[in-house]
Amino acid sequence: MGLNNGMAMNNGLAKIETQKLKEEICHDDSAVPVKAQTLEELHSLQVKKSGPNTPMTGIQQPVFGSEADKNKQQLESISASLASLTRETGPKLVKGDPAKQPETPRVVHASHQHQHQHQHTPQFSNITDSALKFTHILYNLSPAELYEQAIQNEKGSFITSSGALATLSGAKTGRSPRDKRVVKDETTSQELWWGKGSPNIEMDEKTFLINRERAVDYLCSLEKVYVNDQFLNWDPMNKLKVRIVSARAYHSLFMHNMCIRPTPEELENFGTPDFTIYNAGKFPCNRYTHYMTSSTSIDINLARKEMVILGTQYAGEMKKGLFSLMHYLMPKRQILSLHSGCNMGKDGDVALFFGLSGTGKTTLSTDHNRYLIGDDEHCWSDHGVSNIEGGCYAKCIDLSREKEPDIWNAIKFGTVLENVVFEEHIREVDYSDKSVTENTRAAYPIEYIPNAKIPCVGPHPKNVILLACDAFGVLPPVSKLNLAQTMYHFISGYTALVAGTEDGIKEPTATFSACFGAAFIMFHPTKYAAMLAEKMQKQGATGWLVNTGWSGGSYGSGSRIKLAHTRKIIDAIHSGELLNANYTKTEVFGLEIPNEIKGVPSEILDPVNTWPNKNSYKETLLKLGGLFKKNFEVFTNHKIGTDSNLTDEILAAGPNF
Repeated sequence: MGLNNGMAMNNGLAKIETQKLKEEICHDDSAVPVKAQTLEELHSLQVKKSGPNTPMTGIQQPVFGSEADKNKQQLESISASLASLTRETGPKLVKGDPAKQPETPRVVHASHQHQHQHQHTPQFSNITDSALKFTHILYNLSPAELYEQAIQNEKGSFITSSGALATLSGAKTGRSPRDKRVVKDETTSQELWWGKGSPNIEMDEKTFLINRERAVDYLCSLEKVYVNDQFLNWDPMNKLKVRIVSARAYHSLFMHNMCIRPTPEELENFGTPDFTIYNAGKFPCNRYTHYMTSSTSIDINLARKEMVILGTQYAGEMKKGLFSLMHYLMPKRQILSLHSGCNMGKDGDVALFFGLSGTGKTTLSTDHNRYLIGDDEHCWSDHGVSNIEGGCYAKCIDLSREKEPDIWNAIKFGTVLENVVFEEHIREVDYSDKSVTENTRAAYPIEYIPNAKIPCVGPHPKNVILLACDAFGVLPPVSKLNLAQTMYHFISGYTALVAGTEDGIKEPTATFSACFGAAFIMFHPTKYAAMLAEKMQKQGATGWLVNTGWSGGSYGSGSRIKLAHTRKIIDAIHSGELLNANYTKTEVFGLEIPNEIKGVPSEILDPVNTWPNKNSYKETLLKLGGLFKKNFEVFTNHKIGTDSNLTDEILAAGPNF
């Protein structure tokens, strides 16, 4: 281009002349222009049309009407799930986001399945405004769609610098165990563990139905509702179909990650779910309802196969509610449900890791030399172990790339970050910030862990590792357990942590949680313990008690056992080296401790060697033994089997002084 310097335009600007070049094309008009006449049309070309959210399988075109029939069946099933107990029909449903549907949708009712659409005549005797409106169903949306929904509709939703979705769970940032109730009916009153020490708080069916109605009415009053149809348990013979109905995109994405994601074919043949969750967590329960002690209520009805959530938006309630369900259903099939981590060596040797918070369960079960089967919930059946979940729910407080690279790298697009704090401009998360809560969490699909074993199943476990962080400093770094001791320590579920360090040295606090997950068990702990012992005996598995806590004194005087030493101990368990070691029996607890382990200083293997004051050691040992005895009192009245022999055997395996 050139400027004609001599001439000026009327407005004082020089005229621009285009010099035509012979060989080069100055302006390329060879591309075909877009077909759209308006911006809306252009946008409509951007997104390919497909079935609502489940792509059709194969390359054959569906027979005319089959797609519509499939949608209709899905909607009828969901409408039946959302049906009120006091009205004749389920709500009118339509698939898809209302923002994208200007046209009037076609009606689908649960109980008018065979009528033509124009035959819907409202019955004026019980018609309500809610019966006239449509509820839009957002069915099994993809993570990308759920990101958009969350960011558009839920305050507190942001994309972080790693690509994860940061969300807020509202006023509740943890579980509410005192508000979790189970319907006590003729069956459950006989089967479940009730009373002192039990996590099961009773309610009656009438109260459950009142809360169910409240949740369903709330969900149906919304313009749109998210529905996930998914699976629990990777064992194909024992998987469960679960339906989660929720009001928030965050809850839908959380469950998409935490449950097992169905293939398009599995979704087409999903049918009626085995269990349904109604998550109306934004809406409180009615405080005037019988049994209610707060505005929060998490209710499980095993006979109806339903769970209702009111008054808490903490997503972990859904995960752990389903875990409680598995703790009921699986033992009835002679399958043991376990609150444990699980990994597998290259040679197929499986290890289970039990441990309460802070014991190192996640850190020790995540091992680059082994495959991860799962981090939290498992089943042990006659043909091996299987993960119950399709994802991981990791703690994020003080997370670092150096300490836990696998979890750090899993926090990317598709992951839900709960209640974290991030820098406003570049959106980098500060994992040390507890401004919202200390219980910050990340939920991601298990495939995000590089050495995850997919499908998440394995052969029978060879080793059962019980982890304790003993801040009293008297338990050995590792002990080999016999079957009765394994049952005793499994039922005890011990760890001891330090209450707080702000005001100088504090006394360690002993914590006992039956079966290492008392909040989720349904039957008496001895039922799970007896099943564990039976399976270990049948499969020749060995039990181990590993202390990841203090040595050379209690908290404040001793020091924590080095993680490198604990890893060497775990390696020696996996390799089988410890089975051939020479053992010495300790006093009080009667634990078998190895005399040497490769790579671990021998003097730390017996705690008495590391304490400068032997009298102080003996006092502390007896104190801990007393705490174990006191905790076990609640279980001594329960008989296992027809006589009390097994109960006596387990008791004898505890501290003796």
